Amino acid sequence: MVWIRRVRTASGATAVQIAESVNGRRRIVRHVGSARNEADLGLLMEQARALLADDRQGVLDLGITPVAAKAVMVPAARPSGLFMDPEPSSAVSAVPAVSAARPMVSRSRVLKTSSGLLYGALAGVYTDLGFDVVADDIFRDLVIARVVEPTSLLDVDRVLAELGRRAVSLSTRKRTLRRAHQGSYRDQVAVACFEHACTSGDVSLVLYDVTTLYFEAEKEDGLRKVGYSKERRVDPQIVVGLLVDREGFPLEIGCFEGNKAETATIIPIVKQFQERHNIADMVVVADAGMLSTSNLTALDEANLRFIVGSRVTKAPKDLESHFRWHGDAFTDGQLIDTLTPRTGHTVENDPNLKAEPVWDREQHPGSWRAVWAYSAKRAARDSTTLTLQENRAKAVVAGEKAARTPRFVKTTNGSRTLDEASLARARRLVGLKGYVTNIPAELMPASEVIASYHDLWHVEQSFRMSKTDLRARPMFARTRDAIEAHLTIVFTALAVSREVQARTGLSLRRVLRALKPLRSATIEINGVVTTIPPALNSDEAEIIEALERPPSRH
Repeated sequence: MVWIRRVRTASGATAVQIAESVNGRRRIVRHVGSARNEADLGLLMEQARALLADDRQGVLDLGITPVAAKAVMVPAARPSGLFMDPEPSSAVSAVPAVSAARPMVSRSRVLKTSSGLLYGALAGVYTDLGFDVVADDIFRDLVIARVVEPTSLLDVDRVLAELGRRAVSLSTRKRTLRRAHQGSYRDQVAVACFEHACTSGDVSLVLYDVTTLYFEAEKEDGLRKVGYSKERRVDPQIVVGLLVDREGFPLEIGCFEGNKAETATIIPIVKQFQERHNIADMVVVADAGMLSTSNLTALDEANLRFIVGSRVTKAPKDLESHFRWHGDAFTDGQLIDTLTPRTGHTVENDPNLKAEPVWDREQHPGSWRAVWAYSAKRAARDSTTLTLQENRAKAVVAGEKAARTPRFVKTTNGSRTLDEASLARARRLVGLKGYVTNIPAELMPASEVIASYHDLWHVEQSFRMSKTDLRARPMFARTRDAIEAHLTIVFTALAVSREVQARTGLSLRRVLRALKPLRSATIEINGVVTTIPPALNSDEAEIIEALERPPSRH
């Protein structure tokens, strides 16, 4: 009887052997090999099973090696009769020796395993997006490595080795970064992104937002400066502006000094995008942080339409007529289409008239169109927040809490009191959300203005992906050129990641979790090297098929 057995060796590996039992005694016929991981063990078990299945036991034939003669493992019974060979001498062993003319087949070897399937899928997406116009394979590998496992430039060779790629030297990688910045790689990638968005999506409406990326550095320089941080950090930082389409696909990216105001970043990015692609008409959507008279005027003078969020403090002025005729009662989902002054000195909405005016560029040159919406769900959330702020203010007034002066606390002659007027005014405005635009009502109704603004979550999602999945913070870069080159790689990787999500309907993390463990094995059999692809289950095959098929975006 012949069987396959697995034995744990002293080194911790698992040996795969073919054993047989003859006359009640067990002996090892063939040592197939030793494995240190599950992939190698599976290959060795398959090789052993092939040896047992072959009627010429001892030959592993996958259709790529010549058939070798088999070695005799058990001596045949000696014939008897008149023509029997003479008895061997006593010095000859009872077990016949293997003839030198019939050698054993050399043992097969696993040369390497890699996630080549994942690399091939991502490289296909990279090519489909048109990024091969850059014509730089090293840049492509750096982008794919950033998508799979963001790490330092020094450690990227390990990631590429896991993907089955041979990384170039560190000095060559650094030269690639310099080439990416000096060779206008970002401009070429931005053009390819725009062409892809035009053919598979819609660029008539773009979304803009900013974020900050900080550095753990002691001193400032010309780019890395201490500025306003939403995370309340005091480290040097840079400001990054990102322009995406309504699905969150990146179109333009820009880098600014860390102390630059957010409102001062939108115009350079939009104008750069407009001039690069020769666009005369589009709608720019941004949050309330971009709301400034100079920004809106610049966008309007460039013949661009905009939708930005309004601050709730503007509601009493914009809705003065409504409060006078209808009070502060609103119904869930109520929309009020009115005016908002471009400056605080302009008044074109007469509160003596019950009907709200319809914005017209010619009739109301000192105002923009304003849309206000009321939500009962938002009102409940705002009320809860105001109650917490009121309780905190009361605790400070009563001396129960020593902290910096919170909202709704006013100090008069050294004594603190609750600012009840401000609190009452804030409670009157709960549930309201405003939007400012220069698009006439006949071109875009109020409901569509609100729906377009709510698409801003796509750009916020892209920023979250950049900061988490792609780790956009350039913690290993110091000079401006290196930071700009790093952002070019992040920008390209973000486009690949968004396309992966669009094609599969899954998050990038889930796609990587499904495909990264699939290992291709490169083996050598009788001097012939071949690569065996991994087996796929139905879910994995569906992901691969989706990555190879562009989505239908509208």
